[in-house]
Amino acid sequence: MQLIHAGVRVEFLPESQARTADLECRAGCERFFVEVTAMVGSAERQRLPLRGLQHEEVGGEEEDRGVILIHRILARIRQKAKQLADYCEPVVLSISIPRADLQGDTRYRAQPIWLDLKALAGLVTVLLARFRALSAVIISLWDVEPLPSKAALRLANVELIERTKHQQTHPRVRMLIQNPSALAPISASHDLFIRHTL
Repeated sequence: MQLIHAGVRVEFLPESQARTADLECRAGCERFFVEVTAMVGSAERQRLPLRGLQHEEVGGEEEDRGVILIHRILARIRQKAKQLADYCEPVVLSISIPRADLQGDTRYRAQPIWLDLKALAGLVTVLLARFRALSAVIISLWDVEPLPSKAALRLANVELIERTKHQQTHPRVRMLIQNPSALAPISASHDLFIRHTL
């Protein structure tokens, strides 16, 4: 919907046995594809500890919970990148995380997770070098709290929008991370359209 408001023509691609993206987007004579995924999962799956982390860390400090969330985001990017590996044109992966509660317990109000956004952006950038078919990743996080930045360093391939927690109709954080190693980078005009959706 946000792409349509930005002036992009959007078509849903038909479901098939082939591993395809969800949307074909056109602005002018160029096109790009978008794969949309939401990280929600079942309560039982959310309770499972992440491989390589101790079980007690799941209920530990907020910063530890942020690290676990970053690892889950990276795992989703790996999964989707394999699905989209055959594309020769620009492909954008859009990940929405409406509820980042690691326990998956819906009986209580979700507690925000403190998240190091620069660490997330850096790790995604490094990961994307291995998956050159992905042109960019958009990450929308609804109930996280950004950790205070410890350094002024900023990645040139990352666009970051933070909103106050009172703007509940929009994600708390939305990130556009472009792949510097992409085989088919998004064009400058499409980059502008995508940034308007942030």
